[in-house]
Amino acid sequence: MKIYFKDITKSYDGTPVLDHVNFSIDTGSDARDILLRGPSGIGKTTLLRIIAGLEKADSGSVEISMGEAAHGGSGLKVGMVFQENRLLEHMSSVANVSLVDTSVSEQRARKALGEILPPEALDKPVSELSGGMKRRVAIVRAMLPFSDILVMDEPFTGLDAETRERVIDYIMRNKGRRPLIIASHEVEGLPKMRELVLEQKQL
Repeated sequence: MKIYFKDITKSYDGTPVLDHVNFSIDTGSDARDILLRGPSGIGKTTLLRIIAGLEKADSGSVEISMGEAAHGGSGLKVGMVFQENRLLEHMSSVANVSLVDTSVSEQRARKALGEILPPEALDKPVSELSGGMKRRVAIVRAMLPFSDILVMDEPFTGLDAETRERVIDYIMRNKGRRPLIIASHEVEGLPKMRELVLEQKQL
C-alpha cells in the first residue's frame, strides 16, 4: 500500500500551523517508518490527528493506492497513542486493552502487557499505576488491534531509559509491516528512521 499526503494545510484562527506538508509512505519499503521532528507547537500533534482522521485539514488530501483501504474502505485504520493516555481509570490494564476491539481477547491483552509491565500491574485499576506504567498500557492498546498504520505522539513520556529501551523493542518487534509515524523529543534508542521536519513558517 502507498499513502500520499499532499499539501496538508491547517490554520487556527487565521494562524497557519501546517503549510502544504507533503510526504508519502510505501508500506513495502524498508524506509516506511517516519520520525516527526520540530519544536513544540509546530504542528506535530495536529498532523498526527489529521492522519488519524480525528481532525480535518483545511486543504490537501490523503490518497491511498493498493491494499484494502484503497478499495471502497472508509480510509486508513489507525492505531494511535495520544499525548494523553486516555485510559479508563477504574478498569484494569487488561480490560483497557481488551475492550478497545473485539479481536483482542483478554488472554492476548495479558500476554502483550506482560512483555513490558510487571505481573502485579495487569489486574490493578490503572488509577493505581504510575504514569510510566499507564503509558505502557496506552501503547499496547494502540498496538494490538488490526491497523494500516501506527501513529504515536510522545509515546515515551514518563519512561526511564531502561524501560524506554524495552518499549521500543516491543514496538519494533510487534508492529509488523505497519508503518510507524512517531513524534518524540526522546529519540535515544530508536532505530534509524526517515525524518520529516516541520519548520516554522514566516508570516
